[in-house]
Amino acid sequence: MVQRDTGDMPWTTADLPDLTGRTALVTGANSGLGYETALALAGCGAQVTMAVRDTAKGEHAAAEIRRTFPSADVTVGHLDLASLTSVREFAGQWSSLHPLGLDLLINNAGVMAIPRHLTADGFEMQIGTNHLGHFALTGLLFPALVARHRSRVVTVSSGAHRLGHLDLETFRGQGTYRAWGAYGQSKLANLLFTGELQRRLDLAHLSIKAMAAHPGYAHTHLQTRSAHMRGRSMQARVTTWGNHLLAQSAAMGALPTLFAATAPGLPGDSYVGPNGFMEMRGYPQLVDRNARAADVADAARLWTASEELTGVVYPFD
Repeated sequence: MVQRDTGDMPWTTADLPDLTGRTALVTGANSGLGYETALALAGCGAQVTMAVRDTAKGEHAAAEIRRTFPSADVTVGHLDLASLTSVREFAGQWSSLHPLGLDLLINNAGVMAIPRHLTADGFEMQIGTNHLGHFALTGLLFPALVARHRSRVVTVSSGAHRLGHLDLETFRGQGTYRAWGAYGQSKLANLLFTGELQRRLDLAHLSIKAMAAHPGYAHTHLQTRSAHMRGRSMQARVTTWGNHLLAQSAAMGALPTLFAATAPGLPGDSYVGPNGFMEMRGYPQLVDRNARAADVADAARLWTASEELTGVVYPFD
């Protein structure tokens, strides 16, 4: 495992660079990790698009950011990652409004351990939202990323990637469904996607860097929402208790994403997480992934399947 020098001071938002003149797009930015990410980037001068499914909640979150940073340049756009039609519409509208390109794409939005559902396009909801929606969005915004020198794509994964096994047959909702297994597979897919994207970027001699991050155990609504959706009221209460007593704040949980997006000198395909016990909490450092998440053959298989399922082919040429 690669770590920062323990003699260094912990990396915080105080270490963020001046981002004036740079554009950023954060999915799922109306709450939790996405909100804290958008808040920090806007506070450093970036022009931030908050891509959200519920625009009313997004506008409320944007107003909160402007109250914190009166000069913040934040806009809200509608994006439903569970609909490829929505992804295409959003990417087209965003690109037309930002002809100079995109510096930072933060693939943050996600669902976790929910009951079995399918997306609008017939994909299992967790792989469809957490991976396929972001795969399509990144590909459709690829020309905007190419237009900016040293742009970065940061995809938020999870320590739960260790629960995942790549099974392409389940992408269409076939076979036995296990909520946590499906979540683990989607987070494994996030890391395989990051690695394969970086390999292809390197072959094309592009300056874009693909990064991944995970927040550890951060206090967000994601855990309790999934328990409520599965009808587990007792689990929801226990999760709420755990969030308040054991989890770190969403602002701390966003630090690995912000570090991956802005820290100088990071190699492509870096994976950033908290430096505390079992990577559950703490300040950002480079962390390991398991062997399945580094499997080059599986990454290539996932890429090919993702292109076929979404109809999005990255224009590397």
